[in-house]
Formats: sequence, C-alpha cells, structure tokens
Amino acid sequence: MIPDPLPTDARPAHAGSLGLVQGTALYIAAVLGTGILVLPGLAATAAGPASLVAVFAVFLLSIPLAGTFAALASRYPDPGGVASYVRRALGQTWARMTGYWFFFGVGFGAPVVAMLGAEYVVAIIGADRAAVPGVALLILIPPFVSNFFGLRVSGLLQLALTGALLFVVVGVVAVAFPAADPGNLEPFLPNGWGGVGTAISLFVWAFAGWEVGTHIAGEFRNPRRVIPLATAIALVVVGIAYLALQYVTIAVLGPRAGHGQVPLLDLVQAAPLGVGPLLVAVIAAVVALGVLNVYIGAFAKLGASLGRDGDLPGWMTPGVESGGIPRRSLAVVAGLTGSYFTVMVSQGLPLAAFILIHTSSMVAIYTLGMIAAVRLLATWSLGWWLAVVSVALTAGLLVLAGPNLVVPAVLAVVALIVRAAKRHRLRPSLTKEPL
Repeated sequence: MIPDPLPTDARPAHAGSLGLVQGTALYIAAVLGTGILVLPGLAATAAGPASLVAVFAVFLLSIPLAGTFAALASRYPDPGGVASYVRRALGQTWARMTGYWFFFGVGFGAPVVAMLGAEYVVAIIGADRAAVPGVALLILIPPFVSNFFGLRVSGLLQLALTGALLFVVVGVVAVAFPAADPGNLEPFLPNGWGGVGTAISLFVWAFAGWEVGTHIAGEFRNPRRVIPLATAIALVVVGIAYLALQYVTIAVLGPRAGHGQVPLLDLVQAAPLGVGPLLVAVIAAVVALGVLNVYIGAFAKLGASLGRDGDLPGWMTPGVESGGIPRRSLAVVAGLTGSYFTVMVSQGLPLAAFILIHTSSMVAIYTLGMIAAVRLLATWSLGWWLAVVSVALTAGLLVLAGPNLVVPAVLAVVALIVRAAKRHRLRPSLTKEPL
C-alpha cells in the first residue's frame, strides 16, 4: 500500500465548480443510464414478481459500494478512477486486469445500448422487429463519427437527456400505477431463488456508475462534503425509481411483463397518454446516442492509455494526451464493437447474455476496487468499514455471476501472460515488474 502523499487536512483547497445540485445530477445521470429501458422486462423474465427482491438487494448492495467510492473520491481525487486505486494498492498486474476488464469485458455493453434504443424506435414506428439490427447499426455509427473528429456532447446536454428520461419514468409510473393489480404478484417466486440471483446479476447494470465521482472529484467545490451528500441523494432517487418501475411493470403487465422488448412502451400503452409513446421512443433513441458518444470516446482513450503503458500494442498510443483524438484506438474499439454486434445479431439478439457479461466484468472490477479501498482507507474509519462490507457483498455477486465470469477469467489469464512476457523481456537487465 502506498501512503497518501498528503494528509487530508493538509491538502490545498479545491478550485472545482461543481456544487451539490450539479454533483447530484451527475451521479443520477451516471447510475440511472439506459437500464430502465429494458431491465424491468428482463428481470421479470428471470424472476417474475420476485424481481422486486432483486432490485431491493442490489439497492442495499449499492449503499456500502457507493459510500466506499465516495470515501475514495474525497481522499484520492484521481481521474484514473478504479484502476488507479488498484495500481496504488495492489500493483500493476492487477491494474492491467482491471483495464482489460473495462476495455474488453465492459465493452460488451456498447451494442446492447444501441439495441435498446433501436427496440424502442422500431416499436413506435410499427416496423417489423427484423429491422432492429439495422436501426441499432444506424445508432452506433454517429458516435464513432463524432469521436473520430473529436466532437463531444456537452455535459449539460447529457444531464438534460438523463433528466428527460427520468421525467418519462416518473410520468409512466404515475399514470400506470392506477392500473396496478396486486394479484399479478402471484406466484411471487415462479423460477425459484436461482431466478432472483440472475435478476440481481442483471440489475448490476442498473446500479453501476458509483465510481463516477472518483474520476471527477477534483471538479467539486468541496469534495469531502458534497460527494457523500450527492451520493446519498442519488442513491435514494435511483433506488426509488427502479423499485417503482419494477413494481408497476409486474403489477400492471402481469404475465406479459417479461415478454415485451420495450417495457416502458408497454406501460405507456396500458394507460391513455396521447403522445406518450412517441415521447418515450424519441428520448430512448436520443439517450442511447448520447450514452454511446461518451461510452465510445472513453473506451478509445482507455485503449490509448493501455497502449501507452504497454498493456496493449503501442501502435494504439497516439491521442492519449489530454485533448488528443485517439483515432487508432477508436478503430480498435470499432472493430470490437462490430464483432460483438455481429455475434449478438447472429445469435438472435440475446441482450440478457451480453448484459450479464458486461455486469460480471463490472463486478470483477468492483471487487478489486473494494479490496484496494480496504488497503488504502484509514483502518477502522467509516469508509474502511464500508469497503470491508463491500468486499463481502461483491464476492457474493461473483458467485452469482457463475459461468458469466468466463470472459473476465480469460482476460485475467491474458493479463498474467502479458506480465510473464514483460518479465521475460526485462530479465536480461534483472528488472522485475511489480506484482
């Protein structure tokens, strides 16, 4: 463990501009995401009414997890986020695994986001579902083009888009709630506790994103006060949003809850909302575009940084500098996304399978991040205790991930092979890479 270079009280005051309102909005935007477009239906398929238990369980898990990230962000404001904590506490090899899990494993989520937007567009225009892959491809292309030329969607617009999506969710829940029938909650556990475990793994997608503060801690006006408070408010808002949406999905749609591809539209159509369906579809498509624009740009930068550090081919390094455009790395991201997209289409659009690979990679990353937090945060402090609890909880999520951990396991082996190759090359100089 590398000690904190400056005691907390000795650090200079932060000159950031983010206050409580903006910080809370950023957290909500990062966590809420596109999961509300499809997860209620997928979770209903996996667990039926017991998917409510899954939502509540992941919400409870998020409390210590989000609290730990808030403690790390306020004490170690490093834009490198989880990987930087892993490197600081556990060494380069574990940090390399984290990078690979992000770049290759979490990357399975890109075609999923495009498919989510496409499902809603196709549903609202009444086209055959066979058109979904073509529409998804059209949604994927603009973010790659904009990132090639270095264009970015403003942070303010991203927040506005997420706010619009949250507004739609609140509206859908409010209008659909009177049609809820408690009788649809029976049988409560149709697929056993195994189905609940699958639903929990799916909902990791919904509650991922609490690490956002670790990347932008330096932008907060008073990170030690604002980050924990913004995290707490966002936890309540996101938790209520998902619980309410899952309840009305089950109680209103009943057995149909797990059959539709567009649960929000199904709920809208259960009550007279006029232009509601069109509004939901448009916002879904636009939010998918916005998420992908940031998603693809971030992964291109990550690939360039992995190239710079020797974890991926050095050919990918150009553009890693601040303000640079990592076009070579972007080309690799395009190739990976295209490959994942092709597999998804050829296998009949298995969104749940791709989401589970994405979430199992996130769970692996979070597990290492929490282990690093235990080593970095002051022993017996509140943050340390939250980290200890989070280690146990994320370990439980690893067990639930089961066979979906194949991809993270393969990437971990690749990271070890890279380490061995680097040590072999350095052996003549008797230089060893730290573990």
